[in-house]
Amino acid sequence: MFFQRLRDLREDKDLTQSDIAEMLGIQQTVYSRYERGVQNIPLEFLIFLADYYKTSTDYILGRTYEIKPYPKIK
Repeated sequence: MFFQRLRDLREDKDLTQSDIAEMLGIQQTVYSRYERGVQNIPLEFLIFLADYYKTSTDYILGRTYEIKPYPKIK
């Protein structure tokens, strides 16, 4: 699966793949594979990025058009 939304969210914040890779503690080439859908993104990274971008994992995965995150469980 190609994650166009991951790329769009990153670019909306004027970040590079290297910036995100550094936050995740991985190499830029690995992160590039996530955006291109060549390699599956680990769940913990997906959750981290959803929180960072203030959206939901469903939005990133293309399961909803609603960019607003769901309310957090307390």
